[in-house]
Amino acid sequence: MSKKPDLLPGTLDMLILKTLTRAPLHGYGIALSIKRSSENVLTVEEGSLYPALQRLLLQGWVKAEWKKTETNRRARYYTLTPAGRKQLGIELSQFEQMIAAIGRVLQDA
Repeated sequence: MSKKPDLLPGTLDMLILKTLTRAPLHGYGIALSIKRSSENVLTVEEGSLYPALQRLLLQGWVKAEWKKTETNRRARYYTLTPAGRKQLGIELSQFEQMIAAIGRVLQDA
């Protein structure tokens, strides 16, 4: 049985920000969206997700408000802020540079 790959360091924030460009979501919804979008390859555990969301809140890249879920439960919904949208652009650019650099190293091998 093969092990699922770990997220590359620094990519969780980018994945959360990108996910929130589609719609405001609660934490479980964010994790589920990432899992579905990656075709079940990427799984974000609660122990990583909620500290990351707190970090994004403190940076001002997301905001949160309490709302009712589809199942009438109270949950914190996260929304991307303009600063978060700008940060996402920066992180995507840096990620693309990193992937290109890794590709160049692999081609030389």
